[in-house]
Amino acid sequence: MSPALADYIAECHSQSDDRLLAELREETAGLGGVSTMQISPEQGTFLSLLVAALGVKAPIEIGTFTGYSALCMARALSGGGKLLCLDVSREWTAIARRYWERAGVAERIELRLGDGAETLAAIPEAPHYDFAFTDADKTGYDRYYELLLPRLRPGSVLVFDNMLWRGRIVEETIDDPDGRAIDTLNRKLASDPRVESVLLPVADGLHVCRKL
Repeated sequence: MSPALADYIAECHSQSDDRLLAELREETAGLGGVSTMQISPEQGTFLSLLVAALGVKAPIEIGTFTGYSALCMARALSGGGKLLCLDVSREWTAIARRYWERAGVAERIELRLGDGAETLAAIPEAPHYDFAFTDADKTGYDRYYELLLPRLRPGSVLVFDNMLWRGRIVEETIDDPDGRAIDTLNRKLASDPRVESVLLPVADGLHVCRKL
């Protein structure tokens, strides 16, 4: 995909003129190199679209950072819905909390700080959640997947971010632990009889799955 085509795709989505989301992106950019952990605007719109179209009421997010994805999902929740966010950083999620308050969605979001896998494991193993978005440490993706599945209702959708690993996922030799973990999970999801899945070239790649 050429840079011009990527820019065109990035411009053609709803919420592209949302001032609050733009402010959050600008503040996050001010954090320096870590700002690359924030999802793209078109990914945020895609999450909003999915959550609204599916009538999601009990989503869970692993890896919240400064709260952009959570804000997009919380706005789209069905009546009475609540999003559970898991993250390790009090500093970055403090930014998220400010924007959730400004957007009027703070009451729709519960934030739990701590190790994501440990927090997930402590949640009763029963099908309660109906949507999951994972954008955290890549070597932990498979562990998150296995912990999420029994806690998701049949028909629930799981979305994993960065699944193209900036295009390096097709290199002949992947010498990066994160890249190897992503490649392994992509191939696992494609053949796992517990889900049906598709890898989409949206921004840095979203692997979208439905629990069977």
